[in-house]
Amino acid sequence: MNTQEAKQSLDKVIDKARVHLYKPIQVAEILYRDRVEKDINLNDLSTYRTISKKWRDIISLKFLGRTSTSSARYQDDIFNENAIPPSVLVALGKENRSKNGIVEAYIYNKFEQRLSQMSTGVDYCSKHDKSTFKLDEFLSLFWNEPGLRRSIDKIYEIVVYSLFSALVEALEVSVEVSLNPAKVDILKEFEDFAKRVIQLSTKQTSLRLKARINRVGVTNAADRGLDMWANFGLAIQIKHLSLTEELAENIVSSVSADRIVIVCKDTEQKVIVSLLTQMGWKSKIQSIVTETDLLNWYEKALRGTYAKTIGDKVLKKLMDEIIVEFPATDNAEFLKFIKKRGYNKLKDKNWTVTN
Repeated sequence: MNTQEAKQSLDKVIDKARVHLYKPIQVAEILYRDRVEKDINLNDLSTYRTISKKWRDIISLKFLGRTSTSSARYQDDIFNENAIPPSVLVALGKENRSKNGIVEAYIYNKFEQRLSQMSTGVDYCSKHDKSTFKLDEFLSLFWNEPGLRRSIDKIYEIVVYSLFSALVEALEVSVEVSLNPAKVDILKEFEDFAKRVIQLSTKQTSLRLKARINRVGVTNAADRGLDMWANFGLAIQIKHLSLTEELAENIVSSVSADRIVIVCKDTEQKVIVSLLTQMGWKSKIQSIVTETDLLNWYEKALRGTYAKTIGDKVLKKLMDEIIVEFPATDNAEFLKFIKKRGYNKLKDKNWTVTN
């Protein structure tokens, strides 16, 4: 394989990667190890397949404050034939060694560019208040930027969570947990369990809680499970992309809740209902929320009758979740890293990063 073909394979992986660029960083660290330590053989996958995840995680923790939460299988896909197999790494390694780390520098320049693009979303939130924030404008920032489009599912999740959780709080919804009085004998037998797990006892046989909606957390595009859950028995799945029969099956089979809310594009609503009906799962779906619903609800939350009560809460949650999901890199630390490795001194027209 020649250098140009290897670069095309690398670019394909970078373009497909979401904002955190875990897989490209892993490639960069393999190439760095090969060039500097010279203790691996790029032809022999066993010399770096597992250990390279640790090298990647060191960098990820330093600049992102987190590591990949994807399944081991998904992470290992980086070495598939359609991604970066040893044959591609060998070609990249030859180029990288001969040019003092130019491929590593290219990957980290792409990483820096992607993170700076992400700040666009944060900037929009910080520059707009409830009177000027427009959800369609905000979403278009991510749809129209190729480097951010891969992370649009996380943005939709954050948008839904910020609104839903703020409204549940504003409504002061509560949940009551109680036991059947006829089962008090079982309660006495397992009172230690009841106290520690359910917070009920013979003295306190019911409990009132504030209703809450929670995000499951940072997940990968390949993980098709639960996005959000509520302590009142609700599961929420975000589907901004086309729903295939396989994905529909995954939604219902991977979530044990009896009540599922699906959030999707307007054009997908009929397809989803049809698919779920055909598969006999419609009864599990409590409702389907479309993008139009979100736009209307955001408009009311930010500029409606109760905007003073709800608007600022929604935007604060939105900003907080974006910062947690896409933490800003310390530019000074990153520049120090670039200089320490000498990437700032490298220039090559074939490895120039463009917007």
